[in-house]
Amino acid sequence: MSANEQRLTQLAAELGRQLLSAKAQVSTAESCTGGGIAEAITRIPGSSTWFEAGYITYSNAQKSKQLQVPEALFASVGAVSREVVEAMVRGAQGQSGARFAVAVSGVAGPDGGSAEKPVGTVWLAWGDGQQLFSSCRQFTGDRAEVRRQTVEAALAGLLRLLTQENPNAG
Repeated sequence: MSANEQRLTQLAAELGRQLLSAKAQVSTAESCTGGGIAEAITRIPGSSTWFEAGYITYSNAQKSKQLQVPEALFASVGAVSREVVEAMVRGAQGQSGARFAVAVSGVAGPDGGSAEKPVGTVWLAWGDGQQLFSSCRQFTGDRAEVRRQTVEAALAGLLRLLTQENPNAG
């Protein structure tokens, strides 16, 4: 296992310990990572105790269908936006019943970027049922590296949220 993969596994294991301690569950709503966050979480034995559901909503249609993201948002702000990832978090929480959720939507590359949203632009959002945080990040590297950095930021943000810190701090 590479050092990067070990880092993701360590973050997911710590997330599991924190969720068990809080007697809480988490769900994921993923676009550009294609299930990578859920995959890192389910590497951990016993994760079925604290991982409720993972939604891979790559298309806008599925973001609306599975997570109730309002279709009008895609025309007004685009899929890679604060409004969409925040709606994805609320949808994941509502559909799964999990207290905690994370959502990601971005441009992993190598194409699909624009002047306003270049390759590497990723919006993340985290919620705990009471608070909702979001952040836009600009990751570098190829498609695999952008996706890996997104998974790491999503897991690290969940950990900060569980310890009552701002997920955007990292």
